[in-house]
Amino acid sequence: MPGSPLSSLRTAMRRWFGEPPEDAMPPTEAEDARYAVDRAAIEQLMGMPVGHLALYEQALRHRSILRGEPASHLASNERLEFLGDAVLGFVVAEVLYEQFPDRAEGYLTRLRAKLVNGRYLARCARRLDVGTHLLLSDNMDQANGRTNRTILADAFEALIGALYLDQGLPAAYQFIVRTMLEPVDLTRLAERQDNYKSLLLEYAQARGWPQPTYRVVHEEGPSHAMTFTVQVLLHGAPYGEGQARSKKRAEQQAAEEALDRLEAEEDG
Repeated sequence: MPGSPLSSLRTAMRRWFGEPPEDAMPPTEAEDARYAVDRAAIEQLMGMPVGHLALYEQALRHRSILRGEPASHLASNERLEFLGDAVLGFVVAEVLYEQFPDRAEGYLTRLRAKLVNGRYLARCARRLDVGTHLLLSDNMDQANGRTNRTILADAFEALIGALYLDQGLPAAYQFIVRTMLEPVDLTRLAERQDNYKSLLLEYAQARGWPQPTYRVVHEEGPSHAMTFTVQVLLHGAPYGEGQARSKKRAEQQAAEEALDRLEAEEDG
C-alpha cells in the first residue's frame, strides 16, 4: 500500500533538513555487485562519498538502454531529472536572492535562466566528465549520445535528484554551488547578452580565426511561411546548423550549436 500523505510529508521533511530517507541506507557489498556503476567512480564524479548507489545508477541510465522494456519510464533517469530540476531551481534562486539583495525579480529571473538552461547544464556535465559514465544503448552511444547536450543536461539534473534523495538538501546545495556557481562570474554572466552570433564571433576572434560565415542550405514552404535551414562555417567547414521561420533565428540556432560543439571539444 502506498504511504499516507503524512508519511510522505515526514519523508520530505527528513530530506529537507539533511537526513537521508529511511530507504536510502548504504547497500551491502552483495547488493553493490548488481550495480552497473562503480562506487569509487561515482564518488569521484560527485566529489563526496555516496550512500545508495542505485540512485546514481538510475540517474545515469538513459531511456535508450531500456527500449522495449515495460515501465522503462520508471527505470530511466527521467523521474530523477524532474526532481533534480526542482532542487536545482530552488538552490539557484536562493543563492541569487542572497547574492543580489538590491536586484528586482526580473533581473534574478533572467540570471537564473542563464544558469539552468540546457546549454550551461551540459557544459557543467562535461566538466565533470558525466558522459563517460552514462548508461546508453549501443545505438545511442554510436550516435554520439555521450556528448549530446540534452542527454548530458538531463543526466546532470538527475544526479542532483539522486544526491538530494541520498543525502538531503545540504549535500545537493554544496554540489550545485561547487559545480555550477563557483566556476562562473555571476555578475558578468548577468550583464552578457545571449546573442550567439556575437558570442561565436568573439570566440573566433579571441583565437585569431577567420570570421564565421553563414549559408542557407535549404528553404521550404510557401512564401508567407518559409522555413530556413542555415549552416555556420568555421575554417570553411560546417560547425552548426539551425532551422527556423526566419534566417536570423536560424543563424542564431546554428551559432549556438557551434558553440556547444566548440565547448565540448575544449572540455574534452
